[in-house]
Amino acid sequence: MKLGILSCNRFCYSTRRLREAAAERGHEVKVLNTLKFAIDLEKGEPDLYFRSKQLSSYDAVLPRIGASITYFGTAVVRQFEQMDVFPANSSWGITNSRDKLRSLQILSRHHIGIPQTTFVRDRADILPAIERVGGAPVVIKLIEGTQGVGVILADSVKIAEAIIETLHSTRQNVLVQKFVKESRGRDVRAFVVGDQVVAAMRRIAQGSEFRSNVHRGGLTEAVELDEKYRETAVRAAQIMGLRIAGVDMLESDTGPQVMEVNSSPGLEGIERCTKLDIAGAIVDYIAAQVDFPEIDIRQRLTVSRGYGVTEIHIPEGSEYCGKSIDESGLPDHDINVLTLYRGTSVIPNPRLKRVLEPGDRLLCFGKLDAMRGLIPEKVIKKRRPKIKKLSSSALEST
Repeated sequence: MKLGILSCNRFCYSTRRLREAAAERGHEVKVLNTLKFAIDLEKGEPDLYFRSKQLSSYDAVLPRIGASITYFGTAVVRQFEQMDVFPANSSWGITNSRDKLRSLQILSRHHIGIPQTTFVRDRADILPAIERVGGAPVVIKLIEGTQGVGVILADSVKIAEAIIETLHSTRQNVLVQKFVKESRGRDVRAFVVGDQVVAAMRRIAQGSEFRSNVHRGGLTEAVELDEKYRETAVRAAQIMGLRIAGVDMLESDTGPQVMEVNSSPGLEGIERCTKLDIAGAIVDYIAAQVDFPEIDIRQRLTVSRGYGVTEIHIPEGSEYCGKSIDESGLPDHDINVLTLYRGTSVIPNPRLKRVLEPGDRLLCFGKLDAMRGLIPEKVIKKRRPKIKKLSSSALEST
């Protein structure tokens, strides 16, 4: 395998370890400075130039894209994708995970635990937003902060309001998150490769610091995650579109809550903590996947006139409930079910004899006119009123 590692710093620990691991396994490997590429576009021939010379052929690339060069870095990865070179992480996966708001928006649709979060711009919305996440203390985060930079704990509403207004005045976008008290100063980093958690560590803040990042002096300890935490980490990475990821989770009373999914997780802290060859696991995974280059499914499936991809929901009382996919008549209408989503379960390429249940969601490819006829007119969902918990003093007075 000929592997290219996209990195602006060939001497950093992570890049050096990945290069060593690939060389030890007999692969041809080269570190390519992401900023030294030129992207050439021509009809039917997407191409890349590196240091002003046409790039030679590669079997796979491993992106290590820094936050400061996300736009250009993902453009380079996207060009490799168009050239049918296998990327360890997809360009859209990197883009999704790099923006904290975007990643939480995507995760919130799925059955993944996340801290209650709000995003506001209008000054009049600040106080109601803080109240919606449970009041002070709250965590305030810059949307594109890294390594704990731009993460602030506000102990009171007034302090939170002042911090948010100040950041808004400097044109910074911020998130306001519920502070999970039981996990104060502690979180878990799960390192995902493919569909497995290959290593995990707990990070513990020191002194009065509530941020547990290793770069902020946090201590680490190796941990063996239970099935729920492992499943949450793998699903979060897959939902983001990442094959290799560091998934940071809070250990709350209600289970794992995903804070962030990192598309370029550092190796130094977790390798030294767990004593595991994570770089080797990454290289072995890539070597096993090089024959399966990343494909933009919508780009490929929607080029045929009249055909497309959509999601069909099976509500309670639907005529399809209790029928198999075959009996539903979908195949007769030239509609193929690619994936069936049932609660937290994902069933790829379901068999035609699979019986449909209320709440199922079907990712389908087929004739757009036929699929439009299956989707009822949208009805505005009525939100259930949220019932607030009574305070202990109110309960005593009754």
